[in-house]
Amino acid sequence: MHYGMPPGYRHTDHTYYFTASVPEYDRIILRKASNIKDLACAEEKVLWRKHDTGKQSIHIWAPEIHYLWGEWFIYYAAGDIDDIWAIRPYILRCKGSDPFEDEWEEMGQMKAAEEDDFSFRDFSLDATVMEHKGDYYYIWAEKTGVGKKISNLYIAKLQAPNRLSTVQKLLTTPDYEWERVGFWVNEGPAVLKHEGKIFLTYSASETGSAYCMGMLTISEDEDLLDPNNWSKSRIPILRTDEEKGIFGPGHNSFVKSEDGKKDLCVFHARCYDEIQGDPLYDPNRHTMIIEVIWDEKDDPVFQFENKL
Repeated sequence: MHYGMPPGYRHTDHTYYFTASVPEYDRIILRKASNIKDLACAEEKVLWRKHDTGKQSIHIWAPEIHYLWGEWFIYYAAGDIDDIWAIRPYILRCKGSDPFEDEWEEMGQMKAAEEDDFSFRDFSLDATVMEHKGDYYYIWAEKTGVGKKISNLYIAKLQAPNRLSTVQKLLTTPDYEWERVGFWVNEGPAVLKHEGKIFLTYSASETGSAYCMGMLTISEDEDLLDPNNWSKSRIPILRTDEEKGIFGPGHNSFVKSEDGKKDLCVFHARCYDEIQGDPLYDPNRHTMIIEVIWDEKDDPVFQFENKL
């Protein structure tokens, strides 16, 4: 699978679903399979195509498929052909119960809470949704500042699939040098739960070989909307390994193995470092999978040696 930004999802019927940015950045696709490795050669269906003009007409990025409130949704980002970096988050809803066969409809742009004057006013993308104790939380990247802006991660509760119920809370900003190569970036959040803890992985720096993954951790009993309850890893949890030929690993998702016993990390990376031109438009970020290993403290360990 030669796509960037690879959200994978395993439904309750044990079907794996895969969607991702396509090299042309012009449509949203979906694959499905009962075995995760079969996604590589599974039929690919186009669910939606970009608009010809105006909003959602360029840079269709980072779709994620989620099953929420008993319905299927895809969260994605899109730009405006007249302002190509006016990237904002949007939602599709499946009109039926089968995300692969049934029709999808637009729900428009994600809406902030009424008292929130800041969310989705600038470059916003890479949204994910997590369920916790009966509530849904929306986590996304958004740029702030002037000039060469900074991409931070924010969190808020969802009131509905397309609206937040709380104001944004800042989870992480690029603090370390490894998050500040080329651009100051935190983006691509993904959630993994294990033994009473919640782990939030994210991607950092520009999208070439410096691209890497960091992680935040919180106890499941803490208030997720209090940034002080989250701890941040001082070093990347996954980064370029030249000897293994894996460059710029990032923007991942987590799924269970077929037997439900293993946690798998699905991410994208390049197999080479020499990129001509803008790395953003280099189409050869490949989808890869590694098994997550748990150490004696029940913290995740990410190693390329565990590649499937």
